[in-house]
Formats: sequence, C-alpha cells, structure tokens
Amino acid sequence: MTTTTAAHPAAPGPAGGSGDTGTVVSFQNVTKSYGEVRAVDGLSLALHPGETVALLGPNGAGKSSTLDLLLGLRPADSGTVSLFGTTPREAIASGRVGAMLQSGGLMEEVSVRELVTLGCALHPRPYPVDEVLSRAGIEEIAGRLVNKLSGGQEQRVRFALATAGHNDLIVLDEPTTGMDVTSRQAFWATMREQAAQGRTVLFATHYLEEADAIADRVLVLNKGRLLADGTAAEIKAKAGARKVAFDLDGPVDEQALRALPGLTAFDLTGRSVRLQSRDADATVHAVYALGLRPRNLEVAGLGLEQAFIALTEAEEATR
Repeated sequence: MTTTTAAHPAAPGPAGGSGDTGTVVSFQNVTKSYGEVRAVDGLSLALHPGETVALLGPNGAGKSSTLDLLLGLRPADSGTVSLFGTTPREAIASGRVGAMLQSGGLMEEVSVRELVTLGCALHPRPYPVDEVLSRAGIEEIAGRLVNKLSGGQEQRVRFALATAGHNDLIVLDEPTTGMDVTSRQAFWATMREQAAQGRTVLFATHYLEEADAIADRVLVLNKGRLLADGTAAEIKAKAGARKVAFDLDGPVDEQALRALPGLTAFDLTGRSVRLQSRDADATVHAVYALGLRPRNLEVAGLGLEQAFIALTEAEEATR
C-alpha cells in the first residue's frame, strides 16, 4: 500500500514547506495504550534526512503501534508526533511519505501494472510507471493478476506502491518477509540508492542481520520504551558483554564452569563451551586457574542478535 492521497500529478522535485524543520520524524514523550496495555510508553526520538534506521524489538515491543502513530493511522493518547514539522496526515497528503505495511490487502482482479499505474496516478509527485516497475523488479509479472502472486511477489508490489512517487520518508514494516535471498539483496540495494539520494528510510525487521548490514542507526524498543539508540556497533557495545568460546579435552566439570566470574549466559554442548561474560578477561583467567587448557579459544564482541537479546533480558530483569 501507499500512504499518499489523491492529487493532481506534478513533476518530481525537491520537497519543502513552511513547517519544515530539518527533522524528518519527531516523537516527543508519546504514549499509546490499548486498554490496560501500554503499547508506547513515553517515546521520544528524532529521525533526520538521509538516515537508514532499523526498528527492532521482540513481539509486543510496540513497533507496529509506533509505525501506526508515525503514519497517522492512530492518534497518540499524549505527546506529539510530527513529520517534517507538520502533522503526519499533512505530510502524507503532500506526498512526502511512502509506506509498505504488513496490514491491509492488495486490490484483486487487476494486473500488477494496473495497480502500480493507479498508485502513480494518486501520488502528487509520481515517477513513470515503467520506472517504478523496474525499481521493484516486477516488470516480468506486470501483466499478472495481483491475486495470482506469491507472497514474495506481493511484497515487491507493495514496495512499488510505496515508492510510486518522490517521497522524502519511506516506512517499511518487515519488508523482505517472503522474499528469497536474491530478491532481498536487490531490495536492499534499491533502498541504499534511496538513502543515498537523501531520503530517510525507516524499517522494522526481525532479520537482525539486515539491521546489522543495512542500517546506519538502530532503535531497540521493549514494552513501548526506547531501550537503545545508536549504530549497530554501539548497540553491541551497550550490551556490556563479550562472547567467550572454547573446546575442552577430558572430563568437563559443568558446575565449576557455571561458577566462572562475569557470566551472563552459559551453554555446554558435549565438550564445546559457549559463554557470554561482562568481564571476558576475568572469565578466561579463571578458566586457566581451574587447570583447564582450552582449545580454539575465541573472545569476541556480541553479534547484534546476541546484544539485542542481552539488552531486552536486562530490561525485563529491572521490571
């Protein structure tokens, strides 16, 4: 789907407006509840031109609610949400925002080309239809009925509709779900091009390797609160733990290993030991103090997935 509304087509060009502040997205102490569930809890953040930002969080973290508020699909209970210095609806009506969401179906019994042509016609600053089809990699299925598409093909059509015109902000909710590896690579190559042209790209994903490889900024949500905000490297460092892995010969004393200093996670499979430690130096020193001679010793920073789990678990432990 696209979040733009109908208007007379105009040639693509730089956007702007009297309310433009240089900040693309602003949340100021925003809350949203559904009954007794606080989906968004005092959220404050700002996104800037040209950023590619990943939105991460476990199920129930508030990612979808945050995107709904950003796109004006639901009102905030308190706080302020603004896009380009104006309301979400005003920004969307002016054609500055494109969105690719999980919710909502596509029109059926029309061809892919007909649907994309409609999306372009509704955009205030449309691109040529053939260019949109090409960018999304769907030229070969342009004549196919929408209800005859695979899940991955439907995702690419949604992407085409989200980029049917010159947008300054592109919002993507789990955009590569159902895509094969080749399609995912092509999709992110296109997104890099969009960001290089000064557009802001915000995407929610469960593929943490995508966030690590694509995003220049990562936002981690948990229970509606902003848990971490930084580059992938900064998020990994914020987790405050390192990975220690080694193999052992001979008998393994699991109880002694579990008592090693600094441990935040422990896994023993046969004679292979995989640990996370707040103080890797102390942990490794203690391994040798036990008289053990580890083989294939590896000490490294956490991957983004491990850091994400460590941060959310630490947050849960404080509640």
